Amino acid sequence: MKHITVVTPCYNEEDNIEEVYRQARAIFESIEDVSYKHLFIDNFSSDKTPDILRRMALEDPNVQVILNARNFGHIRSPYHGLLQAEGDAAILLVADLQDPPELMREFVRHWKEGAKLVVGVKPSADESGLMFAVRRAYYRFITRIADVKLIQNFTGFGLYDRRVLEVLRRIDDPYPYLRGLVSEVGFEPIKLPYNQPLRKRGITKNNFYSLYDMAMLGITSHSRVPLRIATIAGFLLSGLSLAISLVYLLLKLVFWNQFAAGTAPILFGLFFFTSVQLFFIGLLGEYVGAILTQVMKRPLVVERERINLDAAPDA
Repeated sequence: MKHITVVTPCYNEEDNIEEVYRQARAIFESIEDVSYKHLFIDNFSSDKTPDILRRMALEDPNVQVILNARNFGHIRSPYHGLLQAEGDAAILLVADLQDPPELMREFVRHWKEGAKLVVGVKPSADESGLMFAVRRAYYRFITRIADVKLIQNFTGFGLYDRRVLEVLRRIDDPYPYLRGLVSEVGFEPIKLPYNQPLRKRGITKNNFYSLYDMAMLGITSHSRVPLRIATIAGFLLSGLSLAISLVYLLLKLVFWNQFAAGTAPILFGLFFFTSVQLFFIGLLGEYVGAILTQVMKRPLVVERERINLDAAPDA
């Protein structure tokens, strides 16, 4: 009998964790020849989530719990939980029920047929048209500039075979972009589309900063195209500035008394080129920050408690 671990990262999800547990249990009770565990990794919740998880683990030995020592962010904590999964495969399932648990049946079916990576993609979502358009534009943009072929509309929801997990465990990345790493490992994914519903309980933890952080991580982790664009733009703007300067000089020499340059072109050029410089300096800073994170080699997560789970390898 094969074994699968469902990994659910959570932060202040007291309204959802019991429901996602019940739905996952019902699904795996209907799947033959597969045993399962449900691993919850809590990112230092400030509500009743840890207490509920402890009770669930006490009532059901199939429930495993990792409680983090502090909030390690929306990037590191889910990835750490995925790496701790035991068995022949792992399924990453968020706690807010916006990724449909019933799709896990199809994940397991394709996995039994030999697939190593089965992912859910969301070509549509029940959210505001503006937000969905922004997300769709970002996915298209990052797919075009990435060094590897990324999966569009993929958020991490999917089944990862043990072979995929073993490769991910060998990647020593303290701030990993999971959506890109699954493409880096090279296993051809099977994509299952679904419509993402609205959150029914609780409040989303994603804000502008967390979405921006995810977007910039995807760009800096898997593409050097923006740096090359900055270099090319520098050459082009330098040439344009020199050409404009020569034109103004010739006009002034030929029409000395009639031609008045004025301050408007000077101010326009100053503000334009300054804004371009600031933009590219900020872009360069993102890459430098990514390098700094890699060099510091801090741990993904520091755990304060494990329940129904073997001790951590470094414990």
